[in-house]
Amino acid sequence: MHRIILTLFFVSTCLSIHLGFAQVEPRSPDLSQLTILTMRTAQEVALSKNPNMAAARTRIEQARARVRQATAAWWPSLDLSAGAARQRLSNNQHAYNQLLSQRLGPTASTDQNLENYSAGLQATWVLFDGFYRNFREKQASFDENSNRAAMADSQRLLINSVAEAFLNAQLAQTKIDIAQADKTFYLRQLEDAQNRFDVGAGPWGDVLNIKVQVNSAKTSLIGAQREFEAAGYGLAALMGIDDAALPSQLRLQSLDKQCPIKSNTEEVSTLITEALAQRPDIRQLEAMVKQADAAQGMAKAPLYPKVQIAGALEGEREGDSGLDSNDFGHTLGINMSWNLYAGGADKARMIETEQAKREAIYTLAGLRNSVAAEIRQDLALLQAAEEQVRLQRETVKLVQENRDLAKNEYEAGEASLVRLNEAQRDLTATHGRYAQALVSYQLQRQRLQAATGRNLANLTLSSK
Repeated sequence: MHRIILTLFFVSTCLSIHLGFAQVEPRSPDLSQLTILTMRTAQEVALSKNPNMAAARTRIEQARARVRQATAAWWPSLDLSAGAARQRLSNNQHAYNQLLSQRLGPTASTDQNLENYSAGLQATWVLFDGFYRNFREKQASFDENSNRAAMADSQRLLINSVAEAFLNAQLAQTKIDIAQADKTFYLRQLEDAQNRFDVGAGPWGDVLNIKVQVNSAKTSLIGAQREFEAAGYGLAALMGIDDAALPSQLRLQSLDKQCPIKSNTEEVSTLITEALAQRPDIRQLEAMVKQADAAQGMAKAPLYPKVQIAGALEGEREGDSGLDSNDFGHTLGINMSWNLYAGGADKARMIETEQAKREAIYTLAGLRNSVAAEIRQDLALLQAAEEQVRLQRETVKLVQENRDLAKNEYEAGEASLVRLNEAQRDLTATHGRYAQALVSYQLQRQRLQAATGRNLANLTLSSK
């Protein structure tokens, strides 16, 4: 019996050793060594430093631990017990024990104060529990898969959010450049107007008018700078930077105004099929459907008998804590329990798990429809954004030529300052619309990449 219990103890101890899963934190670029921040770098930093990603990694570790807990149920459990008690008998009981000792001889202690010591070792091993452990282990495994998919989906959404924040900040930075160029243009015009006035070749009204335009450009510049500052805080927060502030030496990569515009030629059905195959939120819900299926199996387990073997080694001694082999006895047995009626709880539990599975299936079907709609919408918006970029790109050339013509005519005295101001305002506004069109185009590309799940493949990701 001793060997049996010690063997069970050895097996259960060896099999319950926790194989630790060391978390490997993704590496990220050192921002202190950079002067230009690209969108890809911002996304890599966000994936490694965003607190939500760290939280998602801990959820995976929790799910792994639950799998280990479910696996542990297959092996024996071993419990050690020990106790010590001091008892003072009542006067009547003490007198009775002394009387028995006088008449029958010393069969037990006649002390009024008694000390009892006990120790025990008990092992139990469930042999059959209606497949409950099997389904519980599957459920825990599907839960881990679900958490992995959830983290991948969080990464997909974070990549897209960083792209949107980066592009909005990039647009604000471009507006700064546009306002700065507008300010520089009017400062040069102001210098020329002042020189003409000083030599009596120009009116004072032109000087005043251009000063107003300079102040207007300065106002636009201040507004663009504040907008860029605010956008930078949002981007830094997504990147997980302390205090949500980008390093002072960083400048965002300039907006590529000559980026090629390629029309999307892929079929909508192909994109939808690809998204349904690789979107992590789809995989997450598929794992949840399997979890619900495993829960159904767990709900049916009480309909079967439960069989287990148990062994115990127990010892007790009075008056002395030094227990030896003569103080121990042992028990070894097998028992079966089978609940025949529980007031309908089993049936209600099965109905509950069946409906939970249906809910998961319907939710998955709804998500599939939403993914299809999202891709169709993003594709339509991307096509519209492509046309806007082409139109604004052509308009910029026309307005630039018109402004240059108005500038030359004004300097030659053939056109009024009003025409030059109008042409310059048109040029500034057109550059702003062109930048907005480029950003909208890039945004829609990023959104379509996120909708299909392709943005995950563009970066080196780690879920550990």
